[in-house]
Amino acid sequence: MTTPPAATETANRQQELDLRSAARHLVRHPLVLAENDPEMLALIRRHEHTLDRWFTQRFGYRLQVTADTARLFKSSVVARRRPLLTATSQSRAFSSREYTLLALSLAAVAAGPTVISLRDLIHEIRSAATDADIVLTEEATDRRALVTALKWMIQYGLASEMHEHIDRYVSDESADAVLRIRPDRVALLPLPALASSEAAPQLLDRSDRRLSSRAWMRSTLLEEAVLYRTDLTDGEWAELRQRLGEEGAIFDDMFGLRLESRAEGIMAIDPDNEMTDSRFPRSGTVGHAALLLLDRLAHSVSSAPVEEQPDNQIAENRDPDGAGRTPITRDEVVEVVTALASEHRRYWSQDAQNPERFANDILDLLEDHRLVEVTGDVVWLLPPAWRYSVDVQYQQDSLL
Repeated sequence: MTTPPAATETANRQQELDLRSAARHLVRHPLVLAENDPEMLALIRRHEHTLDRWFTQRFGYRLQVTADTARLFKSSVVARRRPLLTATSQSRAFSSREYTLLALSLAAVAAGPTVISLRDLIHEIRSAATDADIVLTEEATDRRALVTALKWMIQYGLASEMHEHIDRYVSDESADAVLRIRPDRVALLPLPALASSEAAPQLLDRSDRRLSSRAWMRSTLLEEAVLYRTDLTDGEWAELRQRLGEEGAIFDDMFGLRLESRAEGIMAIDPDNEMTDSRFPRSGTVGHAALLLLDRLAHSVSSAPVEEQPDNQIAENRDPDGAGRTPITRDEVVEVVTALASEHRRYWSQDAQNPERFANDILDLLEDHRLVEVTGDVVWLLPPAWRYSVDVQYQQDSLL
């Protein structure tokens, strides 16, 4: 009995949707666990060979799947502004001390055992710290940082609490607990570039070694969502523009993303707004203020003649890279933020009461989305910022 064409077409379409769903999930969650998402892991296992081929050939990534874990190694690029987030209801970026304690914790359990008491684990962590010339104290700040690191490991299936809870260690240095460790999953965490990198700058430099310019450009666009003309050499930019149709087909096929190209660069647009851990625009005081700041700055820059810019030296060096960037002093940003905080003080949280710190939080958010660049006391307003302006007409030949 032959399969009706309609049934075959439906099955093929479902397979395309399943592959896209799995690929999108792996980009956002490169470590997939059976206990957290059994249906997605089953989907990934079902299409393992196709997914591995896609990611390897097109992005230089590598997919490893075991009975209860899937790990996507993003080996061709390291996102520079995507920190680890804590395992809390209101997650935040890891502090440098928490990163340190997490690295020491992983080093302490990488070779086992599979079951360990908290006290023994702390002893192993202190031993690893001594080997790395790192000083650990019994102060509450270090205990809190260690608990944050361990809770992250628990959230991502690297460890689990068998007896008592590690939270008690924050307030009681004598508290104990029993943890089950998954050394096999710990071994899946490091990226290949970590093996031969001694410091963060070296790691980032290694990720920029473009063994395949196509894979590097695709990976950067996938992880950062914006690829500026100034991120590329002239040859790479010409090559990318020439095969934009092919690139667009790959991004649509694998992820349902749409590529938009303008004179200053290319942006990946997600119509479903799901493939990011940091959305913009966003709710909350910082998100609202960032949107209003962009509108004020874009309107101010567009309406002011060059000779009236606040810093003549900056004005003379406008757009040195030819990237359509506009310079603004940090003091001007703080001034605008102060005015906005005064206008909206009835609705905004207490975060807005310190204008300089509030301005830093806003700029961090905008930098995350590559809407501004901050260099010392100069804030560069990047072309995509104009798409969020209400009053300014954005030129058609610039990047959306």
